[in-house]
Amino acid sequence: MKLPNYLADKWVAGSAPGTALVDPVTGDELARISSEGVDLHSALEFARTPGGPALRQLTYGQRAEMLAKIGEVLAANRDEYFRISLLNLGATQADASFDVDGALYTMKYYAKIGGALADGQMLKEGAALSLSKTGVFGGQHFLTPAKGVAVFINAFNFPAWGFCEKAAPALLSGVPIVVKPASPTAWLAHRMVEDVVKAGILPPGAITLVCGSAGGLLDHVREEDIVSFTGSADTAARVRSHTNVLRRSVRVNIEADSINSAILGPDGAAGRDLFELLVKEVLKEMSIKAGQKCTTIRRIFAPRPILKAFGEAVSSRLSTTKVGNPRNAEVKVGPVVNKAQQAACLEGLRKLRTECSVVFGGDEHFQPVDADSQRSAFVQPTVLLGNNGLASKYVHDVEVFGPVMTLIAYDSPKDLIPMVRRGSGSLVASVFSNDPGFLQEIVLGIGDLHGRIVAVDSTVGSQHTGHGNVVPSCLHGGPGRAGGGEELAGLRALLLYHRRFVVQGPVNYLKELSAPCADSNLLYS
Repeated sequence: MKLPNYLADKWVAGSAPGTALVDPVTGDELARISSEGVDLHSALEFARTPGGPALRQLTYGQRAEMLAKIGEVLAANRDEYFRISLLNLGATQADASFDVDGALYTMKYYAKIGGALADGQMLKEGAALSLSKTGVFGGQHFLTPAKGVAVFINAFNFPAWGFCEKAAPALLSGVPIVVKPASPTAWLAHRMVEDVVKAGILPPGAITLVCGSAGGLLDHVREEDIVSFTGSADTAARVRSHTNVLRRSVRVNIEADSINSAILGPDGAAGRDLFELLVKEVLKEMSIKAGQKCTTIRRIFAPRPILKAFGEAVSSRLSTTKVGNPRNAEVKVGPVVNKAQQAACLEGLRKLRTECSVVFGGDEHFQPVDADSQRSAFVQPTVLLGNNGLASKYVHDVEVFGPVMTLIAYDSPKDLIPMVRRGSGSLVASVFSNDPGFLQEIVLGIGDLHGRIVAVDSTVGSQHTGHGNVVPSCLHGGPGRAGGGEELAGLRALLLYHRRFVVQGPVNYLKELSAPCADSNLLYS
């Protein structure tokens, strides 16, 4: 089976044999993808015209209705997406739900809140400004949808959610989208786009799908376009420094590597609820998607007197956690996405082991349940103990994108904060403590290098959304190593797909121009 591209309102197959998509449990080939020989320049032109104008002639409210219909179509095919997730990602039911149900919820969320912008086609920003002595001449800032395309270069771990969380705010803004899923897991995004196309909800040119290599895609982006990339920091650097992107000052949003942290406060002694809550969170983070989440905990900081007990508690739970073929109902941890990713995880693990001791796991030759270890792509859940604190060469810099975490001891916030900051910018850190003073000190110490901080105390219990769970109403992104980008955060996400400008003129004209516009304050409500 060869999956075609969707370009200029047509399904077009690549000319080369292409890249094989495989089952990470059995190693069997499932499909092939190729973008070789396709006309990407013409595809982007078609997206800009007629795709863009057709979207922008609709109001925000009408586009919100389109998102609602897309959400209904995708929800109707949920079982098929779970089937593909099992085959192409080796996903357990929990893994598939995290990706697919998260995607469905995000699409429906933006459909619901998009109605708040009502009938306008442009947003006014702030009050009118007086620019003359008599007040007859003034200025008004506006936000208008970008007249280019939004190019999404997505990661392999969330083919469903990665597609929907970017597509929803872009389409709501009136910007056509070009979806470039990561090759190893492109089948799921391909099927979702195919279902949307068949439903005939979007105007021609509003959605484009490129499977296989991105090739010269960035050669054809222009000043009015937006590029949103999720993936490794190395690839992100190539995207940012692309000659055409630099020359045209194309807007780029990046989500890259992240050495995320979980912190147990000094009041989290063994046996207490905070201790147990973090143990539970660590197990969940290691199990879901086999640790293949950009938000997964990579470093666990605990007070020195508690560290050993915490490691023993996590190890005890992991010893009964079955790792293997997700077709077995008892399995809780599936494979990483393919043999290449397995090799990358094991290489990173070897680096970490040069300065860490093994608390649990670490066996490169362990036997997964109901799977051939030679053909499959499993990584044993592993807990390490960092021995060098702030001086570690790899613990704060090497992200093993799999079920691997490192325990690190701290003695006080004064040594904890510099170690957390050594992650050089992260998507999320979580803090488990009942001490408001400790929480405040940590937030003030690390907030500037994190996109999200999750604070959990005993009153919250298990009701928090989770360390690794990204919700569409809150910011997703992070500075530094994490890419410096920002996504989601409710209607604020629309800012990425709008351009700000000011109109200076007669105040009466400004009032007339502003009358049909929704107030941009709605983005922050």
